[in-house]
Amino acid sequence: MIRLDPIRAARDAAAPHPSRPATAIVHDSPDARLVVFRLGPGQHVPPHRNASSVHLVVLAGRGVLTGEKDGTPVDAACAAGDMVVYAPNELHAMRAESEELLLLAAITPRPGTR
Repeated sequence: MIRLDPIRAARDAAAPHPSRPATAIVHDSPDARLVVFRLGPGQHVPPHRNASSVHLVVLAGRGVLTGEKDGTPVDAACAAGDMVVYAPNELHAMRAESEELLLLAAITPRPGTR
């Protein structure tokens, strides 16, 4: 058994630049990669696509998650405890508005294995 503390990992994550969200890989295996994000107020992860499924859990805070419906981007407010699942190649993005947003993403299969 491996025990992880994703909230602490997100709070301790380092950002490559103060204007960018902080991220950290908390677990990496051939089957899945777990990544935490810490987005400060106003920070965002731009819309992008991933060949894998992405399961996203809001650990703390509030913000906006973007997904897709019938090929059109759709925004949804999110708060601690919410979970969304993005299908492979579905457009997705994350944004913190007035408060810090902590997220845990489970990416399956692990990037680079498809």
